[in-house]
Amino acid sequence: MTGTDTVRIRPARRDEAAALTDLALRSKAHWGYDEAFMAACREELTITAERTERSAVAERADGALVGFTTVDGAPPQAVLGMMFVAPEAMGAGVGRLLFAHAADTARASGCTRLVFDADPHAVGFYEAMGAVRIGETPSGSIPGRVLPLMEVRLPR
Repeated sequence: MTGTDTVRIRPARRDEAAALTDLALRSKAHWGYDEAFMAACREELTITAERTERSAVAERADGALVGFTTVDGAPPQAVLGMMFVAPEAMGAGVGRLLFAHAADTARASGCTRLVFDADPHAVGFYEAMGAVRIGETPSGSIPGRVLPLMEVRLPR
């Protein structure tokens, strides 16, 4: 994949839940996590049909899904629940498009902050997007593991 000119962001469909779950698992596994870690994360990374209603996907012109994001919460604070990019699309700007969409979605709902737990491998990306680390939060999947808690302010 060579850029974002052939990628569009659109609302996820309920029938895409399994494909988005697969994408999340492939994206997480890209960072070299072992099978036991991935098994522990499976439930947390499973997208339900209901969850797709708060999700947006990055779709190539050929119909391939190359990323997705979910945004939850209510003013003044939105939560970036999930954001994953397919390994084959990493480095092509898809993450930037998805993050901008998530921020715009949060801002449009009246939120002034977007907060989220970050995988340690993604902290540099989020910092490049303007986010700052504000603390840490316990992992929802791995007992004893903590994740960076990040925030980006959303100017009006």
